Amino acid sequence: MNLRTGIVRKITQDGMALLAAGVLIAVVVLAMAAPLISPYDPAVGELGERLLPPMTKGHLFGTDPMGRDLLTRVIYGSRISIIVSLAAVFLAGCFGTAAGLISGFYGGWADRIIMRIVDVQLSFPFVILALTIAAVLGPSLQNIIITLAVSNWVLYARLVRGEVLSIKEKQFIQAAFTLGLPDRRIMASHVLPNVVSPVIVLASLEVGRMIVTEAAISFLGFGIQPPTAAWGNILSEGKDYMTTAWWLTVFPGLAIVVTTLATNIVGDAIRDKLDPKLRLQ
Repeated sequence: MNLRTGIVRKITQDGMALLAAGVLIAVVVLAMAAPLISPYDPAVGELGERLLPPMTKGHLFGTDPMGRDLLTRVIYGSRISIIVSLAAVFLAGCFGTAAGLISGFYGGWADRIIMRIVDVQLSFPFVILALTIAAVLGPSLQNIIITLAVSNWVLYARLVRGEVLSIKEKQFIQAAFTLGLPDRRIMASHVLPNVVSPVIVLASLEVGRMIVTEAAISFLGFGIQPPTAAWGNILSEGKDYMTTAWWLTVFPGLAIVVTTLATNIVGDAIRDKLDPKLRLQ
C-alpha cells in the first residue's frame, strides 16, 4: 500500500476525519467556483442595501456596511485563506527541510549556525514576529505568504534535524558512507525519504494555524487590504457593529473556526497513519 492510499484509507475509516475532509473539499470547491455561485461582486455593493440582516432580499448572510453581500465576501475570502496557508506551509516546509537536512547531516559549524538562528527566532512570539515581518514588507498577498513562511520554517528545520541525527546512525546509511556514495546522493536517496512522513504530519497540522494567523494579521491591518475579501479584514470591518449587526463577525468567524477545525482533524488522521510511535501503541 503506498503512502497516499494509506492516508485515504485512514481518513475514510474515521467518520470524523471523513466529515472534516468533506468540509475541506466543500470549501475548496466553493472557493474555485465563487464567480459561478454568487451573482454579486465581492468588492462592490449597494449603499441602499447596507447592513441588511441575513435572509433579506436574497442575501443569505446579510450585507456589510458598504452594502456588499456577506456570503459572497466570505466565499471569496476562502480563496485567500487557501492560497496563503498552502503556499506558506509549502515554502516553510521546503526551506526548513533543506536547512534541517544540512544541519543534521553535516553537523559542525553548519549545524551550530543554523540551530542558533532557529533558537533566536523561536525566542520571539510567533504572532509578534509575523506582524513585524508583515509591517516591514508591506501588505500584499505575496508578502503575507513570505511572512508566514519565514516565521514558520524553524519548526521544520528542528524536526528534520532531529530525524536526520537518528537516521545517520542506521546501518544502511553507514553502508552508503562506506561505499563512498556522494553526500548529495545519500541525502536525496536515503535520508530525505525517511524524513518525509514527519514533515507531512507537521505540515498538515500547520495549515490550520496558518489560516488563523493570516486572519489575525489581516484583522490588524497588516495583511490583505480592503476591498479584497479576506476573512480577517471582513472581521475587522464588522467589529464596530457587533451589537447592531452580529452577522458581520459571526459568519466569517464561523468560517475560520470550521475550516481550521476540519484541517486539524484531517491532520490528526494523517498523523495517526504516519507516526510510527502511534502505530506501535
